[in-house]
Amino acid sequence: MKAVKQDIIRVVISLLLIITGILLEHFATEIQNWILIVVYGLAFLIGGYKKAKDGILETIENKALNVEILMILAAIGALILGDYKEGAILIFIFAVAGILEEYATLKSEKTLTELLTLAPDKATIVTDNGEKEVLVKDLKLDDVVMVRVGEGVPVDGVIVKGETSLDESMITGEFRPVDKMVGDEVFAGTINQVGMILVKVTKDASETVVNKIVQFVKDAQESKTKQEGFLERFEKWYVYVVIGLAVILMLVPLLNNFGLNVWDWKTAFQRGIVVLVVGSPCALVASITPAVLASLSNAAKQGILIKGGPTLERIKDVNTVVFDKTGTMTEGKPYVETFTTYGVDEDYFLQNLVSIEKHSAHPLAISITNHFSDIETIELETKEVPGIGVEGIINGERWLVGRFEIEMCKKCRADINEYRNKGYTLVSVAKDDFMVGLVILKDKVRDNAKLVIEHLHENNLEVVMLTGDNYQAAQNLATELGIKHFRAGCLPMGKVTQVENLKAEGRNVLMIGDGINDAPALATADVGVAMGSATDVSLETADMVFMHNDLENVIQVRKLSKRLRNIIIQNVVFSILVIALLLVFNIFGWVMITVGVIAHEGSTILVILNSLRLLLSRK
Repeated sequence: MKAVKQDIIRVVISLLLIITGILLEHFATEIQNWILIVVYGLAFLIGGYKKAKDGILETIENKALNVEILMILAAIGALILGDYKEGAILIFIFAVAGILEEYATLKSEKTLTELLTLAPDKATIVTDNGEKEVLVKDLKLDDVVMVRVGEGVPVDGVIVKGETSLDESMITGEFRPVDKMVGDEVFAGTINQVGMILVKVTKDASETVVNKIVQFVKDAQESKTKQEGFLERFEKWYVYVVIGLAVILMLVPLLNNFGLNVWDWKTAFQRGIVVLVVGSPCALVASITPAVLASLSNAAKQGILIKGGPTLERIKDVNTVVFDKTGTMTEGKPYVETFTTYGVDEDYFLQNLVSIEKHSAHPLAISITNHFSDIETIELETKEVPGIGVEGIINGERWLVGRFEIEMCKKCRADINEYRNKGYTLVSVAKDDFMVGLVILKDKVRDNAKLVIEHLHENNLEVVMLTGDNYQAAQNLATELGIKHFRAGCLPMGKVTQVENLKAEGRNVLMIGDGINDAPALATADVGVAMGSATDVSLETADMVFMHNDLENVIQVRKLSKRLRNIIIQNVVFSILVIALLLVFNIFGWVMITVGVIAHEGSTILVILNSLRLLLSRK
């Protein structure tokens, strides 16, 4: 930003000098010519310093001429012709266009600069010898840091002491404070809002989610679309074509030696200089990159991180959207719908159930303990059986919660079959190996999932749902959301096969998943989208991340991709049309340098301003 401010200052000084020269020309009747040369010359040098420096350095580095050199040659030509004012105005407008392009880039990088300042540089480390402030980059795994109220969490880690609420909006898009306690994971850059906590470092500072987001955005800005790559190659050769055409026009008076009565040398030189001005591809070169960067910035502002222009470009061609079920179509957080008991008192059942489940970190156990948080628990020892459940001894009775092999009555079996057919998740509870209760849970469907599916169908996009759940659960959700095509019982590689089959049919596939077990399928799809709830893995595998877990982003990003295409087409057609008309008019002598400067550089500014419209979000 500092460099842009300096550029603006130089351009303002250049403008003031141009205005001074114009006033001297009109109101100073006996002004000496050398004074005007000095005034306009200073305007030329001050206004064109930055672009000339960049152009010369780039020419030396790439060993090829560029647009900046073309403009310098045109301005020098104008000075040779005695059109000092026109030369100064040319450089001034060229510099203004450059500042606008820098502005577009800086606006696009706004999200990145916000992320760079998000995580603190220093941390308070806690050791046996007390507290000490250190640089975050010097922290090691298993170090323990103190985070006071109001401070930012310096690293990714887990809480080892204390309870609090964290503002995680910059990481997950969740605007409500998230309660955290011992054992919970925390991210660098989140803000501690309630109480002091001690956090054990679990990741190197360079591997934190914030740093991965920063790298994601950097990669996005550095990647080039096919059109951008083509224009870069086109610019190198086109500059030589323009210079060649200008030289040819300047040599036209040689035809007078063959009896043809054409231009004199001054006219020919003037027409050649006009070619250098109007033939420059400034507007054409600025037709794509500012538009792409503005689009990426717009998306990031809405919580959509896109891995570069090529990804955004591909989205407009998508005709099939594949959704994972759990964690994508649903929130991935099952809640307790109801429970039923068989031959035991309900209060006694709930007390024992919650007392056992509070010792487990399994998502279903957490859902149960949260739902029955008002139940008074008892102290007991439990043993967790991985992948099966938890067992505990209460008053000499062996209680089992989970998926153990147990005996059950006919009604128990009937209830289990009924609930499974309806797509519920079940947790069985047994006392001394005989079922005494059943907890019925359901994963909540995302609020706007049905509206998103309807919108995609209305726009003739095929929707497919893939899930590892049983057929009945998948069918129930598909019916609820109006999805015609789905596949149940899909393991990770099974999802890859389904995506490959769709692509083999000639479909352009966008897949949305939770970024963990869906990673292979996301990589196989034409565009892989990960929900932000799996941020760490999402940033490694996906082409795009929905940080706010909002399915409606599918609609927004598709519209943005189409807007980008339309604006690029507008820019390119307008740029080529202006250059073509000015070149033709110049042949007939209808374009003076002043008109050529204003028309050509004005078109560049208009193209950049048109691209900046993509910074505006449309719902």
